[in-house]
Amino acid sequence: MKAVWNGAVIAQSDQTVVVEGNHYFPLDSVNTDYLSDSDMVSKCPWKGEASYWSITVDGETNPDAVWIYRDPKPRADMIRDHVAFWRGVDVVED
Repeated sequence: MKAVWNGAVIAQSDQTVVVEGNHYFPLDSVNTDYLSDSDMVSKCPWKGEASYWSITVDGETNPDAVWIYRDPKPRADMIRDHVAFWRGVDVVED
């Protein structure tokens, strides 16, 4: 699988974890050069608290388009150190 936004491959892996229809990519498969910290956080009753990053490619920014559960609840431990994408990021088969 790969995550693509604005023509750039942000992440690529054959070891994603699918949870609630979202592909979670191992953090080491993500090109973090495109990411910048965000202040956004959200909470899920069974996964825990998510932190976000924004993506910037060629001067265009997609705010809060990447999320990670840094310390997931026990039932969601399979997505520890994994990220997922939304807000127009295409997650497609490679």
